[in-house]
Amino acid sequence: MSGRTHGSGENWVWGAHAVTAALANPKRKLKRLVGTRNGLSRLGEKASRGEDLAPAAIDALLPRDAVHQGLAAQFEPLVPVQIDDIIEAGLQRVAVLDQVSDPHNLGAIFRSAAAFGFGALILQTRNAPAITGIVAKSAVGAIETVQECRVVNISRALETLAEAGYHTVGLAGAAQASIEAAVSGAEKLAIVLGAEGPGLRPGVAKACAELARIPIAPEMESLNVSNAAAIAFYAASRGG
Repeated sequence: MSGRTHGSGENWVWGAHAVTAALANPKRKLKRLVGTRNGLSRLGEKASRGEDLAPAAIDALLPRDAVHQGLAAQFEPLVPVQIDDIIEAGLQRVAVLDQVSDPHNLGAIFRSAAAFGFGALILQTRNAPAITGIVAKSAVGAIETVQECRVVNISRALETLAEAGYHTVGLAGAAQASIEAAVSGAEKLAIVLGAEGPGLRPGVAKACAELARIPIAPEMESLNVSNAAAIAFYAASRGG
């Protein structure tokens, strides 16, 4: 076992895609950029802002097992948007995550949201992971284009979205409607996804205008939440 120390990784992003996307985001304020000579060479003129470090020195700044590909950058935290900002911006597709706790799943959902035109993810202020470097690496740059919104109460957020004209559709395996039918024709749509395993909490499910399921083979109980999100977002991109 290695005795090498590792950093907390707080406010760091790592990996070629995540760092390049963050540097291109005008809302980001860079504190420190580090990389190997080869890693920094990928950044073009932005490389002049970076420190040339050995891989082991970069490892020491980041959490254990962080795959940095020779690039890492520390930024000031992004300021989350408010739900009123989302509504006023006219975003037509958003996702609401009810206690999704795994950072890799959260990053994958950010990535799918960017791929299928969902402009924001709404998460609870507690019981949801922070947007760490792990999330950023899994998102492959999507945290820079999909807005993060934190709310105290998910059910109340759904009521606010409904009042603003969003059709709120919660994914639930026991629902009667299919996801394709539920999202069809919705001008403004919010897809609601529950935690890995237990799914939507009863109060959150009740706050949705409609519950829908993704048809899967009967021998499979459920899908991973990030896979379910990708399918639902794809359905919305086709049927909205």
